[in-house]
Amino acid sequence: MKSTFAGLDLGNGEFAAGVADALARVEDLLLTELSSGDEILTEAATHLAKAGGKRFRPMFAVLASHFGPDPAGEDVITAATAVEMIHLATLYHDDVMDEADLRRGAESANARWGNSVAILAGDFLFARASRLVSTLGPGSVRIIAETFAELVTGQMRETVGARGADPVDHYLRVVWEKTGSLIAAAGRFGAMTSGADPERIATLARIGDIVGVAFQVSDDIIDIASVTGESGKTPGTDLREGVHTLPVLYALAGDGADSVRLREILVDPATGEARPLTDDAEVDEALGLLSGSAGMEQARQRLAQMADDAHTELATLPESPARTAFASLVNFTVDRVG
Repeated sequence: MKSTFAGLDLGNGEFAAGVADALARVEDLLLTELSSGDEILTEAATHLAKAGGKRFRPMFAVLASHFGPDPAGEDVITAATAVEMIHLATLYHDDVMDEADLRRGAESANARWGNSVAILAGDFLFARASRLVSTLGPGSVRIIAETFAELVTGQMRETVGARGADPVDHYLRVVWEKTGSLIAAAGRFGAMTSGADPERIATLARIGDIVGVAFQVSDDIIDIASVTGESGKTPGTDLREGVHTLPVLYALAGDGADSVRLREILVDPATGEARPLTDDAEVDEALGLLSGSAGMEQARQRLAQMADDAHTELATLPESPARTAFASLVNFTVDRVG
């Protein structure tokens, strides 16, 4: 029986079975840790964990662990679980900031219990993750503290806006801080806790940087180019929320007639800021202009370059099922945009 995670086919051999077993152990530890607090916290703290998800970050850590002598040892499972807890914690806080009603097809914690409970549940997950990481030693505590700082900085940077910085550079910096930094930490933790050498640890962290940003850019493209239902997202969601993603930023910077019209639709002339779209006709027009734009092509080229960079890093690692899996993951990131 083949094992597939987050679009990644791991085959049906011993390697795939080992990865599946490790992720099952992560799931057990995750729910055990989040269920062991005070009863008043348990329901809210386990809400998103029980709603499912791809578990992409722990999978990344587990794959990285196969470049050390002790893949999927107890420390690897601890690190992978802590990384997933941190990710879940950020989702609680993101949903409060975005006033989201749904998360992973279920009612969001803030919609169900209110903002205060959702924030406190996220804080509890951060605390539990910190406790787990503390068992791995001071080096791991430092890494996770630096990652916390990157996550918060990215959210702050996104909230205050570009403030005169190049919009594309600003956006990519935010994406790295909010997404890439944690996936890089997953790669670093997975390799480090399995006993990999420093050079391989650094390589896997860099691959995490690249893949984290690439996945967000591919989501940006899918939000514009997908047909409703194909990707699980409604096209134009970001436009409705007033979020200008990479293909939009590239298209807005153009000087052709389509770019001029896009600026009229998407930018508030009084403030120069992004304007959320509430009219379906405007969303449809913007999507039509963006789908065939030079900005979309630039975003695809940027994504392809990221994939090339990741493959260059992977080529320095020893050939193995884990390297093949990572290569497949990088290819999936590009192929999913069609």
